[in-house]
Amino acid sequence: MHRSGLTELEVVMAVVRRGSFRGAAQELGMSATAVSNAIAGLESRLQTRLFNRTTRSVALTDAGQRFVARIGPALQEIRQASEEIHSDSGEPAGTLRLNVPNNIGALFLDELLIDYMRRYPKMRVETVSEARMIDIVAEGYDAGIRLAESVPQDMIAIPLTKDLRQRVVATPDYFARYGTPETPDDLLHHQGVGMRMSHGGIYRWELERRGERYELAVPPRFATSDLHASIRVVKAGLGIGFLPELYIQQELDGGELVSVLDEWAQPFGGLRLYYPGHRHVPPGLRALVALVRERGVYPHAPLADIMA
Repeated sequence: MHRSGLTELEVVMAVVRRGSFRGAAQELGMSATAVSNAIAGLESRLQTRLFNRTTRSVALTDAGQRFVARIGPALQEIRQASEEIHSDSGEPAGTLRLNVPNNIGALFLDELLIDYMRRYPKMRVETVSEARMIDIVAEGYDAGIRLAESVPQDMIAIPLTKDLRQRVVATPDYFARYGTPETPDDLLHHQGVGMRMSHGGIYRWELERRGERYELAVPPRFATSDLHASIRVVKAGLGIGFLPELYIQQELDGGELVSVLDEWAQPFGGLRLYYPGHRHVPPGLRALVALVRERGVYPHAPLADIMA
């Protein structure tokens, strides 16, 4: 390949990760024009269009998807080899790339990554937050974070949190004005605060008790893809929400929010750090895994206690 080909491949992967030439340029410290020229030059040599471009979006062609699926793992191996050579002191050095869910916030960044970067000053960390599920290997990430049920079976998964639970909650004033639901069907008569999913639809509230299941489309007065915005709207007394207990425990303990239908709120597997089990684990990722195991699951407790 052309001697600048490796750089061009990194540009391709950055465009895939960021979803735009401008985002890739910011990640790589290049101009948008340089990114565009790199892609155009590679496409010219391959005689294949890798991206469909409009004024508003950039998306992989079918050929581009096949190309990325092959070069992603290869580039990651090259990067890991380079980082291992530079880690001759035994201290991890290089870049750790992580794909994480939207709204993960302090549960991951403040509780884990800041500690990680303080411990390993030679490591750089890049995170990309998004709702869609991706192939972390093909798109050049070292690891990802997702709910246990979403982690691919061929991955190694390390618990980051305890099992999670969604709670039906509102303010005491909201229930005083609109009544307290006593059955799941009662929720259909309330003003919901809904979460918009990556596919564009509104999340249907999933409730279960002794094998009886409901998936409710509670009419949303407010819908958003931002979990923290949903929490603020519920706390303002403007609707009833179906929110992760882990994010609202302080409000529940203080009485600012009240939960109902608790017998219908069943726990499910929490967040997991996951990475390929069939490949060499780079030093930076090994250090992160060790830190996760050391700290235990969030809220922090010895891992042995959680798994007992």
